[in-house]
Order: sequence, then structure tokens, then C-alpha cells
Amino acid sequence: MALEQMWRTKAAGVPVGIVVADAGYGNECLFREGLEALGLEYAVGVSHPTTVWAAGTGPIPAKPYRGIGKPATLLKRDANHQPVSVKTLAMSLPPQAWRTVTWREASNTMLRSRFARMRVRPAHRDYWLSQLRDEVWLLVEWRKGEPESTKYWLSNLPATIKMEELVATTKMRWRIERDYEELKQEFGLGHYEGRGWRGFHHHATLCIAAYGFLLAQRLRQKKARQRPLPSLPESYRPRGASARATACP
Repeated sequence: MALEQMWRTKAAGVPVGIVVADAGYGNECLFREGLEALGLEYAVGVSHPTTVWAAGTGPIPAKPYRGIGKPATLLKRDANHQPVSVKTLAMSLPPQAWRTVTWREASNTMLRSRFARMRVRPAHRDYWLSQLRDEVWLLVEWRKGEPESTKYWLSNLPATIKMEELVATTKMRWRIERDYEELKQEFGLGHYEGRGWRGFHHHATLCIAAYGFLLAQRLRQKKARQRPLPSLPESYRPRGASARATACP
């Protein structure tokens, strides 16, 4: 359903961005491959058992055809050629592979954590494939004070992307969650009690339109607050001040 919605959105000419999703979607290899088939970039969460091939490793290629029988085309594995889970790979990284990255400003502090990234190839059932999958980014977060790495993402963003941009993109899903929460709590998205799809679509459309209007107002006010205050003229004197008083800074 998600892939169909994105296909319809793209076919309608709506400008597309980067797809972000939690592990509920990112764990599905077919979902990630569907995004690639649509030509979309993604940064999706995956769970720690997800298997990948680290740089310099991979399955065994099919044997060259010798002219007898059916040619072998599928990739193979053996005891010495096995993928590893993203957690195992993350825990094997040296200390210098981890960097502290700040991705945004919260209400009273800057949000930062430790991250590491590496190029990998997803290994999900690639023994049914004849060619290796393309390399993608594996991004791992290991929060300070935690005994092990906690979060993992796969992303097909360009190999030249900077670490800070990659982290900021994966953390962008927080905005979507906040929008959804405000839509439910402040604009009544969760208050619909009808039983038809058309009525729900009308209700959701009005809620989203109202939220979009409020967001636009917030951005205008924020931009207005950021404008520099006009400076006082040199000849300005506060009311009641003597002629010898200096201008206020």
C-alpha cells in the first residue's frame, strides 16, 4: 500500500523527497527494492538481526558455464562466506570509527549522539539472485551510556554524502511523528467517528489543511522574530533626559 501511494504521488507530478521510515517498513527488503525501482532515495530503520555483507565480503559467484547441463546463475554461500547482522558488524568497529554528531537544536539543548557508518550490501535471500545488490549506507547509533549500539538505518543516499547530512536525514522522521501527534491532539484527526472512507478522507483533508495554515503562520512569526531590530539614531534622546545624555545603545 505504501509503495502504491508513492507511485501514485510520483505519477501525479508531486515533487518527491527522501523517504524516511521506521523498521516496520525498513525491515522489508521488497519495500526498499520497490523504492529503488521508483527511483526514490530512502533512509529507513532496520532491526539489529538484519544481515549485510561488509566491504570486502560477499557471496560466492556462480561457476562459469562449461557447456554441459543447465548453466548456474545463482549466488552461493558456504561456511566461509556468510553475511553478518548489522549489530555484529557495529560491535566489531574500532573506537575511531565512531563520531559525535549534532543534528538539531531541541527546546533547551543540542541533540547529539555517537554514530558510525559504512558501505554494505543487503544480504536478504541473495542466494536467489544472480547479481549482487548495490552498496548502501549502514548508519549506526550508539548512545552515550548504553552498553551497545541501539539504532540502525539503511540508506541509498549518495556515497559522497557527508556524515552530518546523513544523520540529519535519518532523524527527519521525528518531524513526521510530531506532525502526526499534533494532528491528532490539536486538530482532531483522531476524533473521526464515521464509518466511510470518503468521510474520513474529507475529515483528514480539513485537518491537514488547518495544520498547514498554522505551520505557515508559525514560520512567518519565526522569520519576523529573526529580523534585526532597527538601531536608534545618533540624535535620539530618551524622554525627560538632559541634553547632555548619550544615546541608548
